[in-house]
Amino acid sequence: MKKGLKTKPIPETSLDALLISALESREARGIRRRLPEPTSISSTTGLVDFSSNDYLSLASSPALRDAFLKKLCAAPDILGSGGSRLLVNGQAHSALEARLAQFFGSQAAILFNSGFDANVGFFSCVPQIGDVVVYDEYIHASVHDGIRASRASRAHYAFEHNSMPAFRALLSKLLAERPELQSGQSSLFVAVESLYSMDGTFAPLAEIVKILDECFPQRNGYLVVDEAHATGIYGPQGRGRVAQLGLEKSVLARLHTFGKALAATGGASTLSFVPSLTTLTAVVLTNPLIRDYLLNYARSLIYTTSLSSANIIAADTSFDMLMDGTAEQLSKGVLDLSRYFVEQLRPRLRNIPIHLLSLPLHQQSSLASPIIPIMTTRPRPLSAYLLARGMNARPITWPTVPKGKDRVRVCLHAGNTKADVDRLIAAMLEWAKREIVVDRDAAKSTTTHVVQSKL
Repeated sequence: MKKGLKTKPIPETSLDALLISALESREARGIRRRLPEPTSISSTTGLVDFSSNDYLSLASSPALRDAFLKKLCAAPDILGSGGSRLLVNGQAHSALEARLAQFFGSQAAILFNSGFDANVGFFSCVPQIGDVVVYDEYIHASVHDGIRASRASRAHYAFEHNSMPAFRALLSKLLAERPELQSGQSSLFVAVESLYSMDGTFAPLAEIVKILDECFPQRNGYLVVDEAHATGIYGPQGRGRVAQLGLEKSVLARLHTFGKALAATGGASTLSFVPSLTTLTAVVLTNPLIRDYLLNYARSLIYTTSLSSANIIAADTSFDMLMDGTAEQLSKGVLDLSRYFVEQLRPRLRNIPIHLLSLPLHQQSSLASPIIPIMTTRPRPLSAYLLARGMNARPITWPTVPKGKDRVRVCLHAGNTKADVDRLIAAMLEWAKREIVVDRDAAKSTTTHVVQSKL
């Protein structure tokens, strides 16, 4: 058999046949997921990273590495955690929660093994029978999973992404249909992300809070904000968008993770120089009552071994980068680079068909984002073209994003340079111009064939 060719699996059972059929269906539609080639997010790979969530380039920071190793050597506990937090409440875990609560100005904090676990844990247990959950249509999959497992599984509603007219209309409809919401006997929870990971858009948090206050004078409308992609980048010392807008007291719960901009644990970016640290860390900031309730009812917290002390030490070391101003300085650099990228690319797209390359309208916003989707109907060919030229930017297709919203997701980092961005822009435009020629030749060939067939 020639190298690279794969044989079609032969089903041995009815289950095999069903699974193979489902995968083949995705293959035929061009949406089958596969792991990319093994790489490191370190700059030593030769690939320019436009893909990972390591926005502040801390994953390859010698300073972070040295600080982590120093803390690790001084720590009394390193390996393992002893079991669930309800069995063994590690000193490092408890100390980090107290530190996070104080830093973020929250009454209480509770650690989860990942952002996914935190969202599932919160939404699967906090909403009660008769309650309603409302969420932005682009909310993370973990929130959907939590809602489906909750007592409010039959009372959840999406609203158009970031549309405040649609949000207000939905609340008005629910209030009219459910007297218990008007009286305050039932509660409504609103789930949004402060920065959306696939689109680089920002939730209008201040407007959401205002509408909730107007519609729910009984104070039974609660806002829950996922700050995973905003942590370390926005707000004073990287406290996130909620803190940036001064809305801490208006939000029931905030989720922060440590594996994206902070490069420790908690998301796609782990400490690349410590291969064993592949598990995740997230914190939910809330009030003492909710914290106590989560300890008693959040299954994703109760029925799992808590993170090892080494993971907690890694998160604590990353957190130092917030407190000493390092993150704030790096975030300014990456946001300046994001503005430069959009300013340089936008005028050069005027002669490119929008189905090949385009920027969303929201990229005209004055609020810069390190996440910049390049909309295209051919995300995989564009990504492959960039990869062949030493740049890694991943294709994103349905079902990760809605149908017709395919894109190559560009993530910029503090370690990227203007020269890197210029190379990326040049390569994307070169690819688009080649595609234009290919399309033109194909159209000519089709026209010639039609004419000849008529003759």
